[in-house]
Amino acid sequence: MPPVPVNPPALPKPSGYSHGTLAGNTLHLGGQTALDADMKIVPGGVVEQFRQAFTNLLLTLREAGGRPEDLVSVTLYLTDIPDYQAHGKEIGRAWRELAGPVYPAMAGIGCTALWQPEAVIEILGVAVIPEERLVVPSP
Repeated sequence: MPPVPVNPPALPKPSGYSHGTLAGNTLHLGGQTALDADMKIVPGGVVEQFRQAFTNLLLTLREAGGRPEDLVSVTLYLTDIPDYQAHGKEIGRAWRELAGPVYPAMAGIGCTALWQPEAVIEILGVAVIPEERLVVPSP
């Protein structure tokens, strides 16, 4: 099966990218920032932005039949690592609310800027979805 784009209707319509790409039963999840339905970065800081960005990532995962426990790798791009560290407990609570006590391989990478100037976090990941739950969207 050739790679298939995965673009949930609940997320902004992509132009020049896909929210996810399914290759076999491996879903590569494109970087998600804290864009809301109005295409604006949610206000309030790193915890609120983490919650929105991770929710966006999970929407793409669910579109292909995946669940949080199918995540095998997550990468966080952060414009302010000390701010993220200072709010680690709150971010951990948000993770558990959204994904449960599942922790894949993870990396946090500091960067000077993200695509939207007001974004402070971007999250991307990889998931392996069991064949019995896999949903292949129509291209």
